[in-house]
Amino acid sequence: MTEHDLVLRGGRTIDPETSLDAVCDVAVDGDIIVAVVAGGEPAMRGRIELDVTGVVLAPGFIDLHSHCRDYASRALQVCDGVTTALELEGGEIDVADAYLRAAADGSPNHFGFSASWAVVRMATCGLDVHASADPFMDHISAPDWHRALTPGETPELLDGLRRELADGALGIGVLLGYCQETSADEYLAVAGLAAELRTSTYTHVRELSRPDSGIFGAAEAVTAALATGAHMHVCHVNSTSTRNIDRVNELIGRGRDQGLMITTEAYPYGAGCTGIGAEFLAPEALSYQGLEPTDIRYLPTGERVSSVARLNELRTIDPGGIAVIDFLRESDPEDLGFLMRAFLTAETAVASDAMPLVPPSGDMTEPIPWPIPPGVLTHPRTAGTFSRVLRWYVRELGLLDLPEAIRRCTLVPAEILRDVAPDMRRKGRIQVGADADLVVFDPETVTDRATYDQPTLASDGIEHVFVAGVAVVRNGELLVEARPGRPVRGSG
Repeated sequence: MTEHDLVLRGGRTIDPETSLDAVCDVAVDGDIIVAVVAGGEPAMRGRIELDVTGVVLAPGFIDLHSHCRDYASRALQVCDGVTTALELEGGEIDVADAYLRAAADGSPNHFGFSASWAVVRMATCGLDVHASADPFMDHISAPDWHRALTPGETPELLDGLRRELADGALGIGVLLGYCQETSADEYLAVAGLAAELRTSTYTHVRELSRPDSGIFGAAEAVTAALATGAHMHVCHVNSTSTRNIDRVNELIGRGRDQGLMITTEAYPYGAGCTGIGAEFLAPEALSYQGLEPTDIRYLPTGERVSSVARLNELRTIDPGGIAVIDFLRESDPEDLGFLMRAFLTAETAVASDAMPLVPPSGDMTEPIPWPIPPGVLTHPRTAGTFSRVLRWYVRELGLLDLPEAIRRCTLVPAEILRDVAPDMRRKGRIQVGADADLVVFDPETVTDRATYDQPTLASDGIEHVFVAGVAVVRNGELLVEARPGRPVRGSG
């Protein structure tokens, strides 16, 4: 019998690209899948063998939207089955350095970055974006960049983005909703650059302080795809569309039917999370969304914002302070329906929008150890997004069957990036020659445990996780020393 580095025996093996759904033995040598054998005959053996009879063997989950940089938050994602976690919405201004730092720190899962339109724009407007580790949050409400660019500044912005793409950025992350003063011409110019360089954009769409802003924001992205031919990815369609999700789904669907490259993602929570200084969290903007200050929880203190006066105070003293916002109230059956329908379009990827961890001191530079101590706050989507989909949408609601849910967590995000990052063509699959990024879970017990009050509880039911053929979770336990994550780079 042929001997391999690793053999996983007898699991229900699901490959979303070939529609394989059968009991198989899967062999791995190094970081590559080298055999997928149905029938259960012991035709091969491994130096390490695991019996995964009765559970599911799937490709590792791919998260297109993770703001996690430190080990503890990325470890939470690994415990949720995430083998690739990419920062595409926000991105980085110095992509080459970001890849070097991530590699030097070591990551339990694969990592990658887009070019940050917002931070490059801040630099174009004269802000110092190199003085801190998180320049976007530091300058989120700075008036210097909340203006239209001059005619001479737009080429400077595009040149900055072009340099980042040449350094391996995975497209352009466009936080348009955070700078609503941006002209439509500027957004089209950014989309035109993406089309010219055959890359993608990932947009937090513009929010126009009106009840139907989700429709207009999505329409702007569709218009850019039509005008330039660029791939336009709409981030977290659930939180920017909210109660307009049905019309937004229809709009995006019609664009796709006409051959436009428009993709999207969603996460299964009614609350969003961002810096409290964001434009769309100004008191006058909340009313257009049907929200009150009490719908905002400020994580550095854990408080519910009690009044307009307190909201204005926090926005002034700590505009980058992380806040959780109840855009849709999960206790309201009608709002819950809007949230559920965010996933009903066939090509919507699961993506977490995972957030940094906030220690009890509120000091975001304070390192968080593992295990994560009590009192550390974040959004529960950081720890539980993928298991929540498997538990809620599959097992409890029956809105997605298991193979389709796995496809949304694996192949769909891999295909969104296939033309930008050649590495993604080997991910999201269980086939000979595919990357050995694998997750083993029990479909009857897999569940999220993270809540808004206890958001750092790791998911249950994820039994094994392999990244590049290396075990990072074994028998439900995180292997803290395992840091096999590798960079996922754009083709330049």
